Amino acid sequence: MIFRKPIIVAGFAVFAFLAAAYFAMAGDDLSSATLITGSGEHQIDVELALTPKDREIGLMNRESMPAGQGMLFSFDPVRPVTMWMKNTLIPLDMLFLDEAGTVTHIKTNAQPLSLDLIPSGGPVKYVLELNGGAAARYGARVGDRLKHEIIPAS
Repeated sequence: MIFRKPIIVAGFAVFAFLAAAYFAMAGDDLSSATLITGSGEHQIDVELALTPKDREIGLMNRESMPAGQGMLFSFDPVRPVTMWMKNTLIPLDMLFLDEAGTVTHIKTNAQPLSLDLIPSGGPVKYVLELNGGAAARYGARVGDRLKHEIIPAS
């Protein structure tokens, strides 16, 4: 009976810590982006990949990604980039974007686990990865634009 209160307090502290960690991870830099295509404006919740480590890991080892979500990679400086699907378990569409957020190249349905290199087709600042088939559902085309707080307004 003497140890019951400290155990309850410790248990509550552990629960609070785990809950805070869960909510910190669940909100893992998700922010709102808007993909503007010929079919309209499409809201996409994006996770940001801003650091070399974030970009290296990307969407690796994830068994799924909710519809309406994606990952936005930012590269500095603007340059040609090459992506791949190593350890990536879900098919992805990749939209390559210049520094103004304009789509310059699209790769659809990149194959899971493939080690094939996927070139940007020229210098880019950003890459938006979406679930395979999402680019077609949004009607995405070269020349469309992505708006997000890290992309300067033009």
